Amino acid sequence: MSKWTAAMRAGAFAEAWLLCEQSLRDRPPATRDDHRLPYHLRWVWDGRDYAGKHVLVRCYHGLGDTIQFARFLPLLARRTASLTLEVQPCLVELIRSLVIKDDDFAIEVVAFDHSNPLPPSECDLEITELDFALRAAPNAAQPPYLFASRDVRPADIIGLCYGAGGWDPERSLPQELLAPLCRQKRCITLMPEPTAIGVLNPQGCPFDMDATASLVASTKLVITVDTMIAHLAGAMGRPTWLLLKHAPDWRWTPGSTASHWYPSMRLYHQDRPGAWSAVVARVERDLADLHIGGSERHTSHGA
Repeated sequence: MSKWTAAMRAGAFAEAWLLCEQSLRDRPPATRDDHRLPYHLRWVWDGRDYAGKHVLVRCYHGLGDTIQFARFLPLLARRTASLTLEVQPCLVELIRSLVIKDDDFAIEVVAFDHSNPLPPSECDLEITELDFALRAAPNAAQPPYLFASRDVRPADIIGLCYGAGGWDPERSLPQELLAPLCRQKRCITLMPEPTAIGVLNPQGCPFDMDATASLVASTKLVITVDTMIAHLAGAMGRPTWLLLKHAPDWRWTPGSTASHWYPSMRLYHQDRPGAWSAVVARVERDLADLHIGGSERHTSHGA
């Protein structure tokens, strides 16, 4: 796993896929899509040919993973007889925005019901296996590939997201650290909870994926921790500043300011574990130098 992570971070994708091939050969076939395991621990594709077959892509990981790897669906669809995507219910309409932008392929998008998943097809894959199955690097399907209508907001706003969920609290930062950014520029929160840091929407962002995507589409810039919002903004091609903990996830290269996956993204790393203040200070300095139109400084915001 450490070799695979190093290869992915370095952009050595062919090397990473060779490691995947070895891992696939070593897996006992009886453990494929093992119902005794949690969904996120299952493997699905057994290496069989998908060309000209009826293919089912399952989404067993998080929302961010689905968004990240959805870029490869059109590449797969053009090689299959039919393609069905079993996706988290909240992503159904957003993923359909990818499908309707191109009439060279057809993808049936179905909501994933954990209690009643779709039966196997001629070939099943998990969505995070698509780069390996297709031997496709991220630049084979560049953003933007997800789309949403703009929310009615003032021009030149910045979207902020400080929370990454409970499973990895080290990715989140204290929301009050972002308050100085709100004094510099007009900001909205992309968190589904009230906040007092000085944003235009102190009541929070709606707990709805399509409404969130519309807010992201309205932003000039998104500043976020490593969570689904980062993938959503990157997949929509929005300029994104990503704030990362000292030991980041496999998809982000330590020390690099750029992302293989999202060309519109700039990375800001902690220089030591827990040191969010220094990260936000660098963001604050860069934001002060960023002209995004309109009045540059705002000392207070209304609802």
